[in-house]
Amino acid sequence: MLSILVQRSLHAVLVILVVSVLAFLLTSLVGDPVASILGIQATPEDRAILAERLRLDEPWIVRYLSFLGGAIQGEFGISYSAQRPVGDLLLERIPATMELAFSALILSLAIGIPLGVFAAVYRDSWVSSALMVGSIVGVSLPTFVVGILLIFLFSVHLGWLPSFGRGETVDIGWWSTGLLTWSGLKALIMPALSLAISQVALIARLVRAEMLEVLQTDYVRFARARGLAPRKINLSHALRNTLIPIITVSGIQLGFLVAFAIVAEAVFQWPGLGLLFLQALGNTDLPVIAAFLMLAAFFFSAINIIVDMLYAVADPRLRVKVALGST
Repeated sequence: MLSILVQRSLHAVLVILVVSVLAFLLTSLVGDPVASILGIQATPEDRAILAERLRLDEPWIVRYLSFLGGAIQGEFGISYSAQRPVGDLLLERIPATMELAFSALILSLAIGIPLGVFAAVYRDSWVSSALMVGSIVGVSLPTFVVGILLIFLFSVHLGWLPSFGRGETVDIGWWSTGLLTWSGLKALIMPALSLAISQVALIARLVRAEMLEVLQTDYVRFARARGLAPRKINLSHALRNTLIPIITVSGIQLGFLVAFAIVAEAVFQWPGLGLLFLQALGNTDLPVIAAFLMLAAFFFSAINIIVDMLYAVADPRLRVKVALGST
C-alpha cells in the first residue's frame, strides 16, 4: 500500500510541475494585464511603472521560478482586479464549488447505479431500452441547456426554486455552507442537478455494461445453481464486482465536476471557483487564472491518488502486483 502511495505521489508531482509550466505560459499569452488595469488611455510612463510593480519586465524564467516558489507555499500573489491575495479569493470560493461538485456526484451515484442495475437485470424489457435511450439523451445534452430548462421550469414557470445565487449561508470557521439553511438547499438543487444529469447517464450505462458482463461469469452461474436468491446474486455478487470501474469513473468525474463546473456556475451565478475563473479571464487577472489551473491540477492529482488507494482496497490483486513489481 505504501509503495502505491509513493509511486502515485511522484506521478502527481510530475503532473503538477508540467501544469505549472503550461499555466505560466498560458497566462503570458492571455492578454496584456497592464492595458486591462490602466485602460488604453494610459501613458507609457504609467504602463512602465505598473509593469515594473507587477514584475512583468523581468525575464520569463525569473517570473516562472518566482511563481513556482509561491505556488509551493500556497501563495499566488495579488489579484490584479480585486487587489487582494489570490489565496483569500480561492478560500472564499472553494466551499461553494466543493459543495456543488459533491452534491452532483452523490446525485449521479444515487440515481445512476440503481438505474444501471435495473437495466442489466431486466435487459430485455422495454423499460431497460427506454433507460438506455434516455441515457444517450442525458449524455448529449450540454450542461447550459439543462440549466436553462431547469430555470424555465422550476423558477419561471413553477416558482419553486431560485434561479441564481447560493442562498443564505452559515460560516463554520473559514468554511461557508448553504447546506444548513433552507434557502441554501433550495439554491443548490438546480445547479447540482444540471451537473449530475450527464453523469447519471454515464454511470447508468457503465453499471449496466459491467453488470451484464459479470452476470455471465462462472461464479454467478454457480451461485444460481446453489439456489441463492436473485437479489443476493445481483447485489452481493454482481454489483460488488463492478466497484472498480465505478470508483474510476466517480473519481474522474469528481475532478471534472470541481474543475469544470464553470458552465453551471455561470448559468446560475453560483459564487464558486468556476465563476471566479471566468471573471479573471474577462479582467486578464493572470494570478487568479494561474492559481485556478494549479488548483485544478492539484485536485485531479489528489483524486487519482485516492482512487488508486481505493483500487488496492477493493481489489487485493493490485496490491500483490505492486508488491511483486517492487521486488
